[in-house]
Amino acid sequence: MNFLFGVLFSQLLILLTGPGDISKINSLKSEAKEAYVKGDYKTAIEKYKSLVETHGVKEDEVMLNLANSYFSIQDTTNAPSSYLPLTQSSNSKIKSIANQQLGVMANRNGKFEEALNYFKQALKTAPDNEDARYNYEMVKKKLEEQKKQEQQNKDQNKENKDDKKEQNKDKKDQQNKDQQDKKDKEQNKDKQDQQNKEQKSKEQKEKEKKEKEQQEKEQQEKNEQNKEKLPPSVSDKLKQMQMSEEKAKMILEAMKNQEVQYLQQNKRKASKPRDKGKPDW
Repeated sequence: MNFLFGVLFSQLLILLTGPGDISKINSLKSEAKEAYVKGDYKTAIEKYKSLVETHGVKEDEVMLNLANSYFSIQDTTNAPSSYLPLTQSSNSKIKSIANQQLGVMANRNGKFEEALNYFKQALKTAPDNEDARYNYEMVKKKLEEQKKQEQQNKDQNKENKDDKKEQNKDKKDQQNKDQQDKKDKEQNKDKQDQQNKEQKSKEQKEKEKKEKEQQEKEQQEKNEQNKEKLPPSVSDKLKQMQMSEEKAKMILEAMKNQEVQYLQQNKRKASKPRDKGKPDW
């Protein structure tokens, strides 16, 4: 069937292009194939592009070799666009290879889901494509590991988040505890200060009380001494005058104070300088 199609296609080209063009096309095919086999992919691309763009040759083998040449020189722009039309080829082998190569490029770009789908289509079209099968299993395993790693990272992030949340809670609890300790310390200090103040006030009152008692005691002893000094005759006279000893002591004390004041005044007068213009008397 393919042979018959090739013969009909050749005859159609002869009718459309003429014998000279057919000879040139066949020559270009031969030159392109020779460069392709030798690994001279730049020359192969030049020849295959001339066949496709200048002479309108759209044969699957020509298109596949052109796409493979782009792939070999790592032309990531032209290679995918050259393989993509071949995924609709009626030739199952070429269709499988096109899908397989698109999967390889997707895998290189880290697009594992896309690569897996291309390899799956390659196997579906040609189950005997062992390269596509190997690549499918490899990418499938890589994708599973990636998902596993993503899940581990997710779990780790969640664990780290929980740890951080717990650390923040512990930190907040510690801050609250420190604040409460500080507050309790201040309250205890205020309470201690108040107790010290009350104790000091109590001690001061006791001291004042003792001083007052001491003064009263000394005054009482003094009164007793003064009382003992009064001669009996004076005591009798006070009784006749109906005057208490206490009152008599007050009068004597007042008289004594007046006498002291009188002496002090005389002393001040004597201390004044004498006027030299006057006699001593």
